[in-house]
Order: sequence, then structure tokens, then C-alpha cells
Amino acid sequence: MRPPATRQALLDMLALSLGGAVALGFARFAYALLLPVMRADLGWSFTLSGAMNAANALGYLLGALSATTLIGRAGLRRVFQAGMGLTALSLLACAATPSSVPLLLLRLLAGVGGALVFISGGGLAALAARAHPQRSATLLGVFYGGSGIGILLTAALLPPLLEVGWRGAWVALGLASVACLLLTLRTLGRLPERGQAAPAGHTRESLRPLRWAFAAYACFGVGYIAYMTFIVAFLRAAGAGGLVTVFWALLGACVVLSAFVWGPLAARAPGARAMSAQMLTLALGAVLPLLSTHPAALLLSGTLFGLSFLAVVTFTTILTRRALPEHAWARGIAAFTIIFALGQVGGPLLTGLLADSAGGLRLGLGVSAGVLLLGAGLALAQRSAAPSLSAAR
Repeated sequence: MRPPATRQALLDMLALSLGGAVALGFARFAYALLLPVMRADLGWSFTLSGAMNAANALGYLLGALSATTLIGRAGLRRVFQAGMGLTALSLLACAATPSSVPLLLLRLLAGVGGALVFISGGGLAALAARAHPQRSATLLGVFYGGSGIGILLTAALLPPLLEVGWRGAWVALGLASVACLLLTLRTLGRLPERGQAAPAGHTRESLRPLRWAFAAYACFGVGYIAYMTFIVAFLRAAGAGGLVTVFWALLGACVVLSAFVWGPLAARAPGARAMSAQMLTLALGAVLPLLSTHPAALLLSGTLFGLSFLAVVTFTTILTRRALPEHAWARGIAAFTIIFALGQVGGPLLTGLLADSAGGLRLGLGVSAGVLLLGAGLALAQRSAAPSLSAAR
């Protein structure tokens, strides 16, 4: 039986994970469910379809670039709340227009809000996990697994709404985001907001020890978002449209469970070997639909992808805590998020362009699997970093 303090920490992390449900589950991944309906109704090409998620990723990049400054001025809690609010309003507004330019702008704003939520939430989670060093990897995994909660909710909410059009789906996502914000408020008041200050006379901490992990993470950003943007369209094109709801719900459930699957390896494996194993699993999951469209193969693809893609994100925070002193954690998390966003800007555009070519979606998804495989190789070059005194506590 877990001690009360550990149970409370798990509950707090679960509440905080609703930020991930909004930032990624609603604001980014739900778009894969809306895409086929919007594309059919609005006559979009795959390139424009990909540009919508690329705009979201560009907003994510802008949010990541500004997050450290905003957090320094307003604090982690306020930035988290502001990001949740901006994301919710942007999703609601997507229901108001069929025009591509306003939708691109709203997708960008949702990305800005999502980055603010994810970076400030990651900082809050990292500080809260200090008090439970033996379970820190699992606690961080619970926070990042919140995206899976968002995916599960969209699997339940959106398909009935999409049968009558896409506007109601955006309204539902916006209202669900507001509800998630309200559910986090009490927990936010309990969480530590600021880490140790930098020592007097301190020079800015070098991020060079993380360079191989950064390179691998850029590949992850390109490869994973291509799959998450177009896999539903691929399933429908392959004649497996009836499997979409089950596939999406299974993927989301696996995201929630990923913390418990990968947590022990992430906590113990040296360097970034855990990241390499996770990205190999993602590459296998991405290539399976190209080898077979049998329902078992498609569901196995969703299982492998769901179990691993947010585990990679979780591991970057674990690696940051190992390699950097506490006062530099927010900067390290922000750096990973910026690299992540850069990869995500290119991923949907690249895959969309390839999907509009003679190779179709199969070629685009095949390239995404190859990029994930490259990232797995780069992660193996990341050496172990001696944990700082503050990170080791």
C-alpha cells in the first residue's frame, strides 16, 4: 500500500496531467479525427491539411521561445493557467469559420497556449517529483500521460459529433478544455512553483551535454507528428474506417499506461538508451500499417505508438534533471520543447507534400518511420551525465 504522501503526489500529478490532455490531446491530436471530415467538406489538399498542424507546431515553437521569460516574470502557475485559457478559447473559435487563413491563425494560437501549458506544467511536475526520488520517473510519466486522457476523451466525444459536421467537435473540445482548467486550480495551489535560484555570480549553464539527445528529439518531432496527423486518414483510405474509434481509444489508453511500462527503464538505463528503445518501438509501430492493413496489425501499431511516443517526452525531463542543476531545469525543458516544435513544423508539411505525390500517404508514413529510426540511432550516442546535487535529491 502506498503511503499517503505518495498517493497525494499521484493524484496531484493526475490533475496536472489535464494540462497535457488540453495542450496535446485536444489542441493537436484531436485534429487527426477532424481532418477527414474537414478535408471532405472544405476540399483541402493533404498539403493544406498538414499545414494546419504545422501552424499549430509553429505556435508551439513561438510559445516555447517565450515561455522561459514569461515564467520568470509571472511564475509557473500563472503561465500554466494562461496557456490553458488561450488554448481553450482558440479551440472554441475554430468552430466559427471555414476559411483556411483564420483557421491557420487559430491553430497557431492553440499551439502557443499548448507550449506554455506543457513547459510550465513540466516545470511544476519536475519540482513536485523532487520529494519522491524513487518514484520520480513514474510521477513524471503520469503528468505526460495526460495526453492519453485527452485522446481517450476525444475518442468518446468526437465521433458522434463528427457525423453531423466538424463545428460541434471544435466546440466540444473548447468546453472540455475549460473544464480541465477548472479541475486543475485546486491542485495548482499545492504545488511548489519555484526551484532553487542560480548561485551568485553564476554563468548560464551549458546545454552542450545534451546535444545528442537534442538531435534525436528533433527526429522524434518530425516522425511522430506525421503519424499522429495522418494515421486516421490512412485508416480510412485503407478501408479500415470502422476501426478508427477503437484504434484511437486504444492508442490513448496506451499513452496513459506508458509511464508504468517505460518508467523502470527510464529511471535506470544509462545515457539515452531508454529514448533509443522508445524510438525503435515507435518506428516499428509506424511501419506496421504499411506492411499490413489487417485489423490486428493496425491495432498493434496503435498500441506500440501509444505506449512509446509520450514516454519519449517524459524521458527528456528525466534527462534534464540528471544533467542540469535545479535552477536550469526550466531552461532545459524549454530547449527540448523548442527542438520538438521545430521538428513538428516540418513533419506534417513533409508528409503532406509526400502524400500529395504519387507515393501517397504510404510514402509519407514510411518516411516518418525512417526518421524515427534515425533518431533511435542518434540517441545511442548520448552519454550519461553525472546528476547535479539538486537533481539527485
